[in-house]
Amino acid sequence: MRPSNHFFAFLLVVPHAVAAACPQHFFGGAEPTLTNPKLAPNTRQICYTEFALLHSGLTRTPLWVAEHLTPRRAKGARALNRLNNFHADPNLPSNERAELSDYVRSGFDRGHMAPAGDMTTPQGMDESFSLANMVPQNSENNRNLWESIERAVRDYSERREVYVVTGPIFQGENLQALKGRVLVPTHIAKAIYDPQSNIAGAYLVPNAPGNDYRIISLAELQQLSGIDAFPQLPASVKQTATSLPVPALRRPRGGGRSVSSSPVEQNAQVPSPRPSTGGFVGDILDAIDQFGRRP
Repeated sequence: MRPSNHFFAFLLVVPHAVAAACPQHFFGGAEPTLTNPKLAPNTRQICYTEFALLHSGLTRTPLWVAEHLTPRRAKGARALNRLNNFHADPNLPSNERAELSDYVRSGFDRGHMAPAGDMTTPQGMDESFSLANMVPQNSENNRNLWESIERAVRDYSERREVYVVTGPIFQGENLQALKGRVLVPTHIAKAIYDPQSNIAGAYLVPNAPGNDYRIISLAELQQLSGIDAFPQLPASVKQTATSLPVPALRRPRGGGRSVSSSPVEQNAQVPSPRPSTGGFVGDILDAIDQFGRRP
C-alpha cells in the first residue's frame, strides 16, 4: 500500500442537486448540474484547492471537472514546475475509484481533466494527479491535440478571466472499460465561458489519434453529455457556439512539417457523436450494466 501522503479534499455525496460546496470554482457559484438523473447514482463531489469535480463510482471517472482561471492564476501556474505523482484518490471508496493497476498495459494515458499546467501550488499539483481527475485517453490525442487545447485556454486566461468545465462523453454501443472497471470515453469536451465578453462554447474532441475537433454550443454539449456546464447562463448564450482559441499543434517529433489546427469554421464538418435516445445516457447505462458495477 502506498504511503498516505496526499492531501484530503472536501468530499460531498451528491444524490440530488445541492448548494455548491466550493462555489469559488463555478460561475455564479453554481456547480454544473446533471440534467439526466440517471447519471446521479454513486456520484461524489470533491472540492480540491484549485478545482472541483463530480466523480462517478460507476464509470470510475469524473463526469465533470470545473476550474476558474484568471490572469493572476496563469502567472502563478507558469512559476510552478510539474511533478508527476499519479495516485488513487484517498477521498473515494476503493470499490468506486480507479487504481493505478487499471491503467497498467492498457494502451491509454491517464488523461488530466483539470490540467497539471493550470496548478499554482504544490497541493494543487498533487491533487491534479489524482485518478479521480483522469480518464483513459488516447496517448497521441493527450500529448498533441488535447495538450494544445489546454495550452490555448491557459494562454487565453493570461488576458481574461474564464470558467472551464471539462469532462468525458461516452457514446455508442461498443464502449470499452479498462480491466472491466474504468470506462473509456469516446470523446472529451472542454466548455469555456468568458464573463467579460459573455460568450461561451466548447471543444469537442474524439478520444482518438488525429487533429479533428469541433466547436459546439453549450446546448449541444448538454444534449450529448446530460450535463449543464454553466446552469447560471441564459439560453441565448448557451445556444451560440462562439469562436474559441485555436490550438497551435507542436511540430511532430523527428522532424517533418508542422501541423496546425484548421480554423473553427473548417472544423464544423467534423462529425460529433450521435445522440442516443436519451443523450449518451442509454449507452453508458448499458456499459455500466456490463462493466461498471463490478467491484
